[in-house]
Amino acid sequence: MNYSITANPALQWRDYLGVCKLKVVALIVFTALVGMFLAVPGMVPWQSLVFGTLGIGLAAASAAAINHVVDQHADALMKRTAARPVASGSLTGRNCLVFALVIGALAMWILVQFVNTLTAVLTFASLIGYAVVYTLYLKRATPQNIVIGGAAGAAPPVLGWTAVTGTVDPHALLLFLIIFVWTPPHFWALAIHRRNEYARADIPMLPVTHGVSFTRLQVLLYTILLVVVTVLPFITHMSGLLYLVGALALGAGFLYHAVALMRDDSDRQAMKTFGYSIVYLMALFAFLLVDHYLPLRLPYF
Repeated sequence: MNYSITANPALQWRDYLGVCKLKVVALIVFTALVGMFLAVPGMVPWQSLVFGTLGIGLAAASAAAINHVVDQHADALMKRTAARPVASGSLTGRNCLVFALVIGALAMWILVQFVNTLTAVLTFASLIGYAVVYTLYLKRATPQNIVIGGAAGAAPPVLGWTAVTGTVDPHALLLFLIIFVWTPPHFWALAIHRRNEYARADIPMLPVTHGVSFTRLQVLLYTILLVVVTVLPFITHMSGLLYLVGALALGAGFLYHAVALMRDDSDRQAMKTFGYSIVYLMALFAFLLVDHYLPLRLPYF
């Protein structure tokens, strides 16, 4: 059933907010904000902070809404996504697409007018990478979809950094690398739990094409790589000892869950690993932020 905005405005706007995937957008905006603050020794200029955050957030919401339109038929076949506004018929695909294009265009205008052109270009590339390249093609083309498509999801810290400096710094690319390596073990843990739904929707996620045992091994290997990568900010003197201790502690927790996943045949551990991965990324970036502004930086070894 389609709702008209005049008949039930509150329900209609709830549906529009639903296609924005607010939890995902919040995580994207948070990592972008950390990128902004790490780019400068002091406070981020207010214009970059306000308009950069707004533009990046709107672009992420636009990409999420396009994903709802493209995946509406597959979403309807999966229990996890069947209640989404477009898949359930609460919102038409046409209205959702118009909404996505409007907020996407607004995001680009804000970034060009009030931030800088480079941030707008990179944000647009990230939007296209997720909404078009990943959702339209990669997702159904290869079981490595989340690895290749993860580049779009790893871009926010770089976008935040360029919003402040107007340049792409190697340290910003380190933040990109962390999220890029984090994405496969994060998503494959969920895919293990939802593998039957992905199979029903004919989406070749790794547990569907290569089996659960192989996917669990990949989760463990990527987690080991992630722990190594997260040490790089300390090695390159981007961050200090506080970050290193936090990163290693969080990495040990992730490794614990990845090893437990190798030994546990139930789907319960897969969801525990997925849930921890979200907390892990938020806490890791929080350590980066706190370490950056720690009044007394401890010496490097």
